[in-house]
Amino acid sequence: MKATETLLKGCFILEPNVFEDDRGYFFESYNSHSLASVLGFSPTFVQDNQSKSSYGVVRGLHMQTGEHGQAKLVRVLEGCVLDVAVDVRKNSSTFGQFVAVELSAENRKQLFIPRGFLHGFSVLSETAIFSYKCDNFYHRESENGIHPLDADLAIDWGVTSGQILLSDKDREAQSFAAFRSVLNSCER
Repeated sequence: MKATETLLKGCFILEPNVFEDDRGYFFESYNSHSLASVLGFSPTFVQDNQSKSSYGVVRGLHMQTGEHGQAKLVRVLEGCVLDVAVDVRKNSSTFGQFVAVELSAENRKQLFIPRGFLHGFSVLSETAIFSYKCDNFYHRESENGIHPLDADLAIDWGVTSGQILLSDKDREAQSFAAFRSVLNSCER
């Protein structure tokens, strides 16, 4: 496996070793030993999630907070997405910065997103099946998020603005400024 740390410390792009021949291909989509050698620790994943979405869907930016925070290992089984991780760790030198990586069934890339990050993706293909592992269980009361089209973050989701599809929850999500304000008030 090839691992490349992004500009956000602890957030890695992972590319598997793929063995192809005239029969098709084979690769390890997950190996705890290989991941531990990259990260320096071995996350224990406890939940797998999968979604199917059509072109223009933007899901996110979501996270869980506190003791229910989640690290994620994300990949695409069918289609293509633009996957985005935003660093919102309180004392991080890259707080408020994000990384955007195209993940597809064809390129087989994965993204490891540590705890303390917002996460979202947009669908760039006709449809996409998105899969991810979490190192903590879903906990509704610990949900938090930021509007994916927030002007302060200015994420280019790779979808024409008139074709972006958001859930009601994402459409009503708070701004990054409001999120930061609450975070700062917790430090006092």
